[in-house]
This record gives sequence, C-alpha cells and structure tokens, in this order.
Amino acid sequence: MAASDDKVLRVTIGGQVPRRGNVLSRVLGRAILRVMRWRVEGQFPDLPKMVIIGAPHTSNLDAVIAVAAQTALGLRTNLMGKHTLFWGPLGFALRWFGVIPVDRKGAHGIVERSVAAFNSSERLLLLIAPEGTRKAPAAWKRGFWVIASSAGVPILPAAFDYKSRRIVIGPPLMPSGDYDADLRRLLDFYRENAGPRYPDRASAPICAVLGLDWRSDAKS
Repeated sequence: MAASDDKVLRVTIGGQVPRRGNVLSRVLGRAILRVMRWRVEGQFPDLPKMVIIGAPHTSNLDAVIAVAAQTALGLRTNLMGKHTLFWGPLGFALRWFGVIPVDRKGAHGIVERSVAAFNSSERLLLLIAPEGTRKAPAAWKRGFWVIASSAGVPILPAAFDYKSRRIVIGPPLMPSGDYDADLRRLLDFYRENAGPRYPDRASAPICAVLGLDWRSDAKS
C-alpha cells in the first residue's frame, strides 16, 4: 500500500488501483492543492475497478480541484464525453486524459458503453457526478448505480467540503440491488463529510442530509 502523510495528501492507495503520471506531474498536482489550500483524505480500496462519484457539485471549481487531486495522487481515471468532441488534436488530448467517447443518441447509450468499458478493461476508474448539473437537481441520476450494478464493481464516494477545504474519500459500497437503500448509505457518508461551495445550488438529496433549504430555481 502506498501512503502519504504530508499536509496535502492524507491518503492510502492500494497497489491494484490504476495509476498514471510521474514525479513531476504529482508534484505539480500537490503544488496546486497547496496553493488552493485544499487536501485529500481517505483510503482507496485495493481494487482495480470502481465507479467513483463526486458530490456535491455546485461550481466549476469542483472540476479544477478534482483534476489537481487526481494528478497529485497519480490516479488514472476515465469519464464519458460526447463523441462529437473527438476530432483531431482535441480527440487525442481527450483520450489521453481518459475521456471515453459516447454517442448519447446511438443504440448503445452511456450506461451500456460504460459497462462495456468495464468488461473489456483490466483496470478502470470511472468518474461520475451523480447530480448531473450545478442547478440544484431534485434527485440524483441513478446511472452511476446502474453501471456499477451491471458491471459488478463497487461505488467509491468522494465528497467536496468547502468549509474545511477537503476532498474526503469514503468507504466503497457494493450495490445491493436496492437503489434506495444504497443511496441512503451513500448519503450518510455525505452527511458527515460534504460542504457545497454554493449551498443554494445543492441537489435536494444533499440538502436533505445537510439540513439545507433546497432551491429548485437555483441558477448556474
């Protein structure tokens, strides 16, 4: 197990977790986190395949912090992107960053494409924002759970806490077949560790567990 005890990375990462980058990229990622005064805490299970969900998602800054964190940790992650973006140099860059092209109007949608990616890969960390938007959604999109259930892989929750400037990695959850029960367990983790940058843009499930007023008219 590879562990870090510095002030920025308080994380343990198992040897089977997909990795990428080098010393320079990881130093750069840590430097960005240090300048932003953020840190990462928790433990990655020693597993080669997982669906990683990040919440609450209320700001574009979430993505910047997430990229800095995964660069600092040297994680090789993937996410889905519109297939129309994959042309020329941009397509090469997107593939290098782990973006998997998907045609949302095609016969095989995001869920099917994601499950196929898991089935054809020896190691895969798929990043998904279950809220799907920064506009205070009424519910989480359950695609992350369907993908994990269909692929037989655990869900690893990660929480943004802007109050303490932390990304907290939670315990993995293997889907039980009962979405509502699994969602309650995941939200229990977010209750203890989440802090949105803009509370008025948080999703209804996050608002419920944090005791916030949910605003369905929130703007991005």
